[in-house]
Amino acid sequence: MIWRVLTLLMLSFYAQFGLVHYSFAGSLSWVTQDRWVSVHKVIDGDTFKTRKGEKGRLLGINAPEIQHDSSPAQPFGYEAKNTLSELIAGQVVRLSFDQEKKDRYGRTLAHVYLRDGLWVNEEMLRLGSSFVYTFAPNTGKASQMVRAEQEAIKANLGLWKKSRWRVLLPEQLENNHLGQFRLVQGKITALGKSGWQFSMGKLKVSVPKKYRSLFRTGLNVRVGKHMLARGILRKSKKGQWFLSVHVPSDVYPTKNFLLG
Repeated sequence: MIWRVLTLLMLSFYAQFGLVHYSFAGSLSWVTQDRWVSVHKVIDGDTFKTRKGEKGRLLGINAPEIQHDSSPAQPFGYEAKNTLSELIAGQVVRLSFDQEKKDRYGRTLAHVYLRDGLWVNEEMLRLGSSFVYTFAPNTGKASQMVRAEQEAIKANLGLWKKSRWRVLLPEQLENNHLGQFRLVQGKITALGKSGWQFSMGKLKVSVPKKYRSLFRTGLNVRVGKHMLARGILRKSKKGQWFLSVHVPSDVYPTKNFLLG
């Protein structure tokens, strides 16, 4: 028993300084792929670089962009970067993974934890410095992240103070919102025949066929129910506003309006 405790303590100590990457199964029955890295610099509100040159991306969230080449900074972009810098710059952090470890840009996708156990991804949401941005199959912590985001919206923190990011009502949709990733909340006014669509006033929300298998219980909607949906706002050729949702955390019922 004593040797097991000593082994665990030694592995924990070495892991904190990146001296060991353990992934084994034996008498300890311990299998993990978490690892520790040292943060060299923060690139923006959701990405960073380690001292070994590895680029990391905080999983499940998105922060407003800072200026990139010819693209201007989005509102609250630099504030989000500063917040992440205060949290992890120069720190040794633990990377924890979901189903996919890399994105299409080669960045490491991870939930990031400080030595004291603080979950950085959640903290960025709680402070209003980012919003939930999940994609299958990396949805393991989506429900916890949505709760943290809701707290920030209710408290009108960070980016939720900015008109660019505020939760919209369907009747507030204007042409300048086209192409934006937004949160929209409203009351269901009509249901689609397939069961995978509903309307909130002038906005139609739908789940494309290739994503429906992720919704194990369907949408479970009815006329009069209050819902929140997140996604890119678009318009059809006939002028119909629509928004496609891809994972359950993109659309869910709400008891109260969350208006930042």
